[in-house]
Amino acid sequence: MSNNILYLTCCSNLVVDELKLETPVQGTVWKVVTKVGQNVEAGGTVLIVESMKMEIPVDSPSSGIVSELFVSEGDQVEQDSVVAVIDIS
Repeated sequence: MSNNILYLTCCSNLVVDELKLETPVQGTVWKVVTKVGQNVEAGGTVLIVESMKMEIPVDSPSSGIVSELFVSEGDQVEQDSVVAVIDIS
């Protein structure tokens, strides 16, 4: 019998100035709600993916500015595809 131990480390000097927004499901980009350069609030919808006749919002977890959008309306996306970058600095 082996003992598996998980050690957690924390880096207090780690600076994160952007986040990559990923799709939660595979589907079609139904609507792009924001534009590059637009401010988005935490919880604000960036785009909506349609999957299995359901509309699934892709929300920003933090406030920031949309610095990149990698999709357009009608594009097919896979689950966990990076669709946007939010500058949170």
